[in-house]
Amino acid sequence: MINHVVELANKPAKLSVRHRQLVIKTGDELEVTLPLAELAVLIAANPCITLTQPVLAGLAEAGAVCVICDATSRPVGTMFPLVNHHVQTERLAAQAQASLPTRKRLWQQIVRSKIQSQAAVLQELHGRDYGLARLAARVRSGDTSNVEAMASRRYWQYLFQDRTFRRDPDRNDQNRFLNYGYAILRAVTARAITGVGLHPSLGIHHHNRYNPFCLADDLMEPFRPRVDLLVVALLREFPADAELTPEVKSRLLGFLEERYFFEGERRTLFDVLSRIAASLADVFLKKRRDLLLPDWSCHASR
Repeated sequence: MINHVVELANKPAKLSVRHRQLVIKTGDELEVTLPLAELAVLIAANPCITLTQPVLAGLAEAGAVCVICDATSRPVGTMFPLVNHHVQTERLAAQAQASLPTRKRLWQQIVRSKIQSQAAVLQELHGRDYGLARLAARVRSGDTSNVEAMASRRYWQYLFQDRTFRRDPDRNDQNRFLNYGYAILRAVTARAITGVGLHPSLGIHHHNRYNPFCLADDLMEPFRPRVDLLVVALLREFPADAELTPEVKSRLLGFLEERYFFEGERRTLFDVLSRIAASLADVFLKKRRDLLLPDWSCHASR
């Protein structure tokens, strides 16, 4: 399946639907069409974009995600499909009834994978993982010892080789680049979740009455370091306080095109997230015990 990511940032545009095609007409009257079935993510980043109701309905019916950005190009809203699976009611019920031991076991697997992913990034950048692989092995059910936080402190210290760096979404430095990449990652993860009949607000670990994407925030954790790796590369060419220009944002979307080693094959992010979400649904339905997750050791050895 083709999964296009379309960002509308440079020019004003008018969007409509014709014969199951998304029609994009820019200010210079150039018309571009794209099958809705091939669209994974639409990012509306220009303040002068107009669209029709059939565009929103068509995106939802096709299983695509629409990300809305503010005047500073910061993603501030997401629209994702609500009904996209034939047994959604059964799966939502199983998701809501998942036992605490099951959720704690799943969170253990996710945290281990995240730390292994962080270790792989540090290995790629610096030729060593600074002990993160050993920390991953120490994660227990529910991560009751909070190994995730210990790994995070060590990881951020060495990622940018800057002991003063702090992960703070409100800071006017590379945190803005991280914010943008994470927001897009969150959107495509939510898309995969709804695609298998689960709901992104019912989390495994993340629980916040004001957060409609708790499960997306859980499942995206192991992939955050791949965004981080792109930010490190970006900082070699741009200052940390650079504007989020179309070029910068295009670079930050590179993780969407990366191939991930999963079940013995190199697969796209969209494919991997769909398979992870499907394995999670099977865990909730008691058809399997563990999540399927990428093999990060293959990334570290490249």
